[in-house]
Amino acid sequence: MGKIFTSESVTAGHPDKLCDLIADKILDYYLEKDKKARVAVEVIAFNLHIHIFGQVTSSIKVENETFIKIAKDTLSETGYNKKEFGLTTDNVIVTVDLDSQSREISSGVDKGGAGDQGLMFGYASIETKDYMPLAISLAHRLSKELTRVRTENIIEGLGPDGKTQVTINTDDNDFPTSIHTVCVSTMHSESKDLETLRKEILKEVILPVCKDYLNDESIIQINPVGSFTIGGPIADSGLTGRKNIVDSYGGYSRHGGGSYSGKDPSKVDRSASYMARYVAKNVVAAGLCDKIEIQVSYLIGISDPVGLSIITFGTNHISDAKILEAIKKTFSFRPKDIISSLELESPIYAKTTNYGHFGGEKDYLSWEKLDKVLELKKFLLN
Repeated sequence: MGKIFTSESVTAGHPDKLCDLIADKILDYYLEKDKKARVAVEVIAFNLHIHIFGQVTSSIKVENETFIKIAKDTLSETGYNKKEFGLTTDNVIVTVDLDSQSREISSGVDKGGAGDQGLMFGYASIETKDYMPLAISLAHRLSKELTRVRTENIIEGLGPDGKTQVTINTDDNDFPTSIHTVCVSTMHSESKDLETLRKEILKEVILPVCKDYLNDESIIQINPVGSFTIGGPIADSGLTGRKNIVDSYGGYSRHGGGSYSGKDPSKVDRSASYMARYVAKNVVAAGLCDKIEIQVSYLIGISDPVGLSIITFGTNHISDAKILEAIKKTFSFRPKDIISSLELESPIYAKTTNYGHFGGEKDYLSWEKLDKVLELKKFLLN
């Protein structure tokens, strides 16, 4: 008997994502000028305040005015440029409190070790063409489309804050069959008629994304609470790293707890999570199994993982032991090797912040490439 499963996404104007994007833009700023910079930046957004804090060790010196400009530019970029939406570049108060990385942590990383202890997961499945779970894939597409119809003024009066949620019906093997419920909540101007908004969102956002999976029993909800005129940090505080499940696999895979944004690749929370996705996607694309979850774990300052394991959910086409052997022979999970093979010292992180760090239309990201498929297919023959 099948079951239902739900995933959610948020727009770039959601307060948590606003914070993530500011942090990743600061990271990119450093990496453009110093690819070895150690960056762990956090951001809080509350009411009219944005606070940037954390640890940075770099060969370049950056004045606070630069961070303030990055924060304000990000506000404008994400749609906070009208007084009716509360926070703007004119009224925001940005404060900065950055220190240097601990020498004790740095000494372990300098030797090629992991920047912290922890566990990370990667996941892939054949259920979509980008090897992502369908529910989170649709939720991200809805959020992205919601942003597009706002920025292109296809639907007038939309604000930058928004959330989407998709609940999927599955078969006995937990693969998707249809949409049970889809929900879109979007910020809007006070003058926007709610019923008009609902009709426009259905036509311009939900149907183009979800029509292939909707049936007569599917439930559609649009701004179910009613009006949504107060949003962003005015309505709800934002914090870096609070959307881990949105960023990863929508709950289909476990999560180690470490967030991604604002962290340079020496932090295995980010780099090893990307590596695990890269490995999982190639393994599934090679046909070794139809679905896989990979766990890798580290001890601070030590380069070799302390643990590496897989679950294939009974979808394996060769033994799990052989799949794990193929992974170990094909990929290295040492932090320096991950950084080198995935080219993670490049300023690409602001491109990862919104609509998921995996899948989607992000084939330009190194961990989404399928360049190990032929090598892995050999293990099917032996």
